[in-house]
Amino acid sequence: MRHLIGIHAVSAAVRAARADNRRIERLVVARGARSSRLQGLIDACRELGIPVRFEPRSALQRLAGDEAHQNVVAIAAAAPYATLESVLEAAGGCSLIVALDTVQDPRNLGAIVRTAEGAGADAVVVPERRSASLTETASKAAAGALESQLVVRVKNLGRALKELKDAGYWVYGFDAAAESGYDEPAYADRCVLVLGGESRGLREKVAERCDFLVRIPMAGSVSSLNVSVAAGIALFEVRRQRRAAEAVAEDVATKSFRTDSR
Repeated sequence: MRHLIGIHAVSAAVRAARADNRRIERLVVARGARSSRLQGLIDACRELGIPVRFEPRSALQRLAGDEAHQNVVAIAAAAPYATLESVLEAAGGCSLIVALDTVQDPRNLGAIVRTAEGAGADAVVVPERRSASLTETASKAAAGALESQLVVRVKNLGRALKELKDAGYWVYGFDAAAESGYDEPAYADRCVLVLGGESRGLREKVAERCDFLVRIPMAGSVSSLNVSVAAGIALFEVRRQRRAAEAVAEDVATKSFRTDSR
């Protein structure tokens, strides 16, 4: 079982349950707590047939641990991991995947999942060993994005990258020692962004699997960024390039239409 903690995470789970009948086991609300957003969640759960329990705030604190529960916790089944095979089957010609090499802080994992979902990524890939998992802390940091963002767990990240390359993906590793800046390459339609862990960055064997190594140039005295911040910069650079390409294609199509209409 997993705990979805706080208004944002619970709201996202309730929306997902309404959309495709995914079930929340129960909603736990702090006794005596009142707000319009909280009442909306209670009403939605009752409409969906999800049990609602009112318990003392101390009970919610036990469920939430160190997290701020905002008077509501949803109890749900542990977030399932998707398979790489299922991601590849569903992927189109334009596909974006994030791979994390030994990112061990669940807050960083959750933040990256949230950013990946916002940038339109197909999946976040993590290895089984030496990696954060989808705990309540990760779920809280993801702020509901785990309800819609696929997360794949693989036995061997290097092998998974090879499988992605065989499927037509180009792999871009982010390494502080790389010569090229992150905004220099034209990212392929099918691409994987690989980011290293908090302490060591990319492992050598993982870096060897990458087609390109790029870095985020630093102007200050620190040598690198937090991995979740770096992921945001990388993801939205890809998104920026794709939006620019779409705008150019749309402009060309419009001009062609006008010419043909004369």
